Amino acid sequence: MMSHPAHPTLGQSSYPGLTRSLSAVESWGFGLTAHISWTALVPAIHAALGPQAIFVWIPAVIFGMLLNYQVKRLGMHFINVAGGTPNYATKLLQNYPGIACYAAIGYLLNWVSYLSVNTIVLKDLIKVNLEALGIACPEILLDIGFTLLPFIVAFSGTRALSILHLFFVIPAFGLLITFCVQGLGWLAFSGDSPGFFPSNWSSLGFVDWAKWFFFVTYATYSCETASSFVADSRQPTQTLRFLDVAAWMMPPIFLGGSWVMMRLATDPSLKDNAFMNLVAASQPFWGKSAAISVSFLLVAACLLGSATVVSNCPRILYQLALDKHISPVFSVVSRRGVFVPALTLTLVLCLIYLIWGDVARIVAVGNVGWFVSFMLLHLGLWLRRDRSEVLFPRISLAILLLEVVVLVVGGLAWGWLNLLIGLLFPIGVMGIDAVIRRVKFPPFHPSWWMQRYKSRPVVMIKDSVVLQVSILIFLLCSAVAVGWLFGVKLNKTASEAGENIFVVLLMTVAFVGVAIACWTSLPQVVAIAEAREAAEHLFTVAQDGILVVDDRGIIQQANPATESFFGVNPSELRGNHLNKWLTALVYYPDEWAKRSEQTLLRNGKNKILEVSISDRPHQDFQEYVVILHDITQRKQAEQILRYSEAQLRQEAKHLASQLIHSEKMSSLGQLVAGVAHEINNPVNFIYGNITHANQYIEDLLKILQLYQQNYPNPVTEIKKETEAIDLDFVIADLPKLLTSMTVGAERITEIVLSLRNFSRLDETEMKAVNIHEGIDNTLLILEHRLKAKSNSLTIDIIKEYGDLPLVECYAGQLNQVFMNLLANAIDALEEAVENSEWEVVEKALSTPQIRIHTKLTSDNQVVICIADNGTGIPEKVQKQLFEPFFTTKPVGKGTGLGLSISYQIITQKHQGKLECISAPGKGTEFVIVIPLNQQAI
Repeated sequence: MMSHPAHPTLGQSSYPGLTRSLSAVESWGFGLTAHISWTALVPAIHAALGPQAIFVWIPAVIFGMLLNYQVKRLGMHFINVAGGTPNYATKLLQNYPGIACYAAIGYLLNWVSYLSVNTIVLKDLIKVNLEALGIACPEILLDIGFTLLPFIVAFSGTRALSILHLFFVIPAFGLLITFCVQGLGWLAFSGDSPGFFPSNWSSLGFVDWAKWFFFVTYATYSCETASSFVADSRQPTQTLRFLDVAAWMMPPIFLGGSWVMMRLATDPSLKDNAFMNLVAASQPFWGKSAAISVSFLLVAACLLGSATVVSNCPRILYQLALDKHISPVFSVVSRRGVFVPALTLTLVLCLIYLIWGDVARIVAVGNVGWFVSFMLLHLGLWLRRDRSEVLFPRISLAILLLEVVVLVVGGLAWGWLNLLIGLLFPIGVMGIDAVIRRVKFPPFHPSWWMQRYKSRPVVMIKDSVVLQVSILIFLLCSAVAVGWLFGVKLNKTASEAGENIFVVLLMTVAFVGVAIACWTSLPQVVAIAEAREAAEHLFTVAQDGILVVDDRGIIQQANPATESFFGVNPSELRGNHLNKWLTALVYYPDEWAKRSEQTLLRNGKNKILEVSISDRPHQDFQEYVVILHDITQRKQAEQILRYSEAQLRQEAKHLASQLIHSEKMSSLGQLVAGVAHEINNPVNFIYGNITHANQYIEDLLKILQLYQQNYPNPVTEIKKETEAIDLDFVIADLPKLLTSMTVGAERITEIVLSLRNFSRLDETEMKAVNIHEGIDNTLLILEHRLKAKSNSLTIDIIKEYGDLPLVECYAGQLNQVFMNLLANAIDALEEAVENSEWEVVEKALSTPQIRIHTKLTSDNQVVICIADNGTGIPEKVQKQLFEPFFTTKPVGKGTGLGLSISYQIITQKHQGKLECISAPGKGTEFVIVIPLNQQAI
């Protein structure tokens, strides 16, 4: 489905757009307008062609039915597009915006001409009947009145117009279908029938056929009008389905009705007078009621057609503006759903037609743009023939080719000047739009209307009763005066003209009455209805219980929420006193406190309700509104708060112990740093003198060797001492001993350096350090735990260091995190080996391993991953890892603070993230992510 885009200059919050306010039935009423317009067309073609007219109607009806089905398919695809057929054509021709706009404007101009023709026809009908009564006809007044009448109703909103239209279209359409069906039955079965079929047929030339086919498409192509209201229908698919009904209503009316006219209105003196032809055709079976029925039918056709024009045309302009084919000002819609700029342009175009004043010329000129519009629609269908919304592409192409011929032949038959004007008129309207776009006149721009709708509040008449009564008095006095005048005339001249003028007056007064109501009573009624609906909605959806009680405390109304309070259906509450459930309330509501707390016992449990009461005085009685708010949980929460102080104190103790632990860790770090410093001096002394000692010993051994060479036979005492100390062994082992001492001293030096680097307590400020050096120092301290023991395996360390620059951090705290994570990984691996889980679980690696991986991401985040290939951590345990005091270790082994403190160091001190990724049997990985530069945060 496609939805129409909002114009960029029109904000949704500025004023409402087109809302789905029409029911499907209301939109159907507009779809029957074209069927009723047949009454104005059939006399002309019948007078010109006689029985041969049926050969024009048949293909026109077939093409019209196919068009309805095609438009229905397009409407289902463009479900949110207003304006119907012409705006579907612009969608099909969107690659040719100029042609698309021309097609839509041509369609629009024909509907506008329909309103002008209706005005002239109504004026002529009244004129003829008034002259028969001897009353002068005020022609200019009637022209202005019948032109403005539908606009007055339209300016009050769509709903009033649609309801008014539906009210009259149903009886008018029913009367028309009765004429067709009863006429055909009378021709087929009545003894007075001239016969169902004519006795002879005359030939019909192609030029005449094309001329009148061009003419009748005025009605047969316009039975798809309901599609114009899809965008504001509450049931758009139902509105579109009515196009099927409209299509199948065409044969009985256009073909059946034309057949009745052809067989019964045969008097040549009737010429093309619609009233006389319809009366002549209906009199055989309607008798004396024919004249007044035909008058009603013709007046209904004109007024309903005018109402459809002022409903349809603004929607066409609205959608064209949304699709950016014309000025955006035409997409403005008032809060009441009135297209003010679009209606204004429609009125201007209607007045242009009306000033012209020639019905035949208006129809001929208006029909040119109309016919071209459908030609371009069929062209668009052929160009989009591969799309799913196109139903009959080949048939559309064939109809297009025929329409081209009909336009040339039939259009010229109606006069080349009319054809030329009809072709140029849409271009003229597009020129008017171009002027509107460029002229800096405020009402030509949407912002002016948007500001107007924002600044103008919804004004309610404070004392609408005075206004309504005044209008009612005026209407009654006017009706009595007019009735008295016509009564005088009718007493002098009793004729059918009096009945006919009565029908015209009846329908005109109905339209005028609705127009007046739309501008006076309707806004008040709508406001009252909206207020009532809003109040009822709040009453229904409110979560608090709302009760209405009378002056004796008897419940009159209860909203649905009260059922959750009392456990009783709201309907069962009515008629009972409220103290039946809230026993603390006294009998009379005027003695109740405005706000109180009441206890409600339900299902053995107490509920505490906050009860607010306000009185609502009326003219004849007093009632009270009671609002119930459940505050049970609030009261329970207060109770829980009172009893939770001890728990808070206990938690404070735990927090204090945590702080103490942190202080101990800090003190321990200082101690480690001090011890490392004190050890470092003697170790350096020893390490520095080992070299000299080694040299001295070598020198002494050389001298001893020289003595052995020069004095091979020492005295007995020396010989005995030599054997006692095993001089040869001492000479061989002494260098080895010195080498071991050197290695030990070097090891002590490394450990001292690691302790100093690990503590880094002399670096309390944040600075840039080498992360890898901190990890290596931590591993050096833990090296003794990585070696194989009697009950464990060697733990391999796999370093996957990335190319990291110096990282800004608190080095000592970060080293503490490394220590905690590496120690936990070693614990996990040792535990798995001790519990013989290492052999049970299938391993990708043969030995325990800890993998350390570092990298720098593209957004300057340092990632440090420490992973082991142990047995993993269950998901339930993972959720608690970083909680204070949580531990999986037995009592006496660990404090449970390592990961919690590590999490705080990473997230709070370094603004980073610490995550655990683990699954049973697949090892555990801790991921540290910190920014490369802390000062950039």
